[in-house]
Amino acid sequence: MKPVVTVIDYGVGNIFSVCRALEHCGADVRLSGVPEEILSAEMVILPGVGAFADGMAGLASRGLVAAVKEYAATNRPLLGICLGMQMLMDSSEEFGMQDGLGLIPGKVTAIPSTGGDGAPHKIPHIGWNELLVPEGADWKGTVLENTASGSSVYFVHSFAAVPECPEHRLAECDYNGRKICAAVRSGLVFGCQFHPEKSGEVGLSIVKSFLTLKV
Repeated sequence: MKPVVTVIDYGVGNIFSVCRALEHCGADVRLSGVPEEILSAEMVILPGVGAFADGMAGLASRGLVAAVKEYAATNRPLLGICLGMQMLMDSSEEFGMQDGLGLIPGKVTAIPSTGGDGAPHKIPHIGWNELLVPEGADWKGTVLENTASGSSVYFVHSFAAVPECPEHRLAECDYNGRKICAAVRSGLVFGCQFHPEKSGEVGLSIVKSFLTLKV
C-alpha cells in the first residue's frame, strides 16, 4: 500500500512542488487545511516559505495550531520544511518576537551578516550547501538515514533555528564559517531548513526515508 501523507495547506508555501516530490516517491498525497483531517492523518508535512509571522497567522486563521500540536503529541511522523521547520520552534525574532508551535525547544534568529572571519557575506543564504553531522548526532532511524554526510542540498533563508538542546540538532551546514542548523529532530517530529523537493536525488532520498518512518 502507498503511504498516505497529508500536506498542510495554510495559504503559505511551496505546496505543489512538495506534493509532486511526494507523489514521485510513491506517496498518496492529501492536501488539507482542515483541523480534523490533520488530526486523523497518518503522516503530515508542514511546508512553507516567507515570513514566520505570516506562516503562524495562516495556521491560526484555519484553526490549525492546536491541531498540529495535538497531532505531534501522538508521535506520528511530522516533517516541517523551510519555514515549516522554523515554526516547530518556540519563537522567532523575525520582525519582532513571534510565538511558534513549541514542538522543539528553541528559537529562530537572523543568520549573522558576517562570516566566521568577520567579513560581510550574502544574506539570504541561497544555494547548495553540504549537510554535516553535528557532534554526537546519529542519522540512523531518521529522515537522513540514507544520506551521506557532505551531500549537498538547496537552501533559501535569512533566519535559522537554534535548538536549545544539542540532541535536537540533527544536521548542520557551514556558511562561511558559521554553523547553521540544517535539520532538527525530536521523536518523529523532523524539520529540514533546506528544500528536499528542490535538492535532486539527495532530496528525494530524504523524502523516501520520511515515507518509511515507523510509528
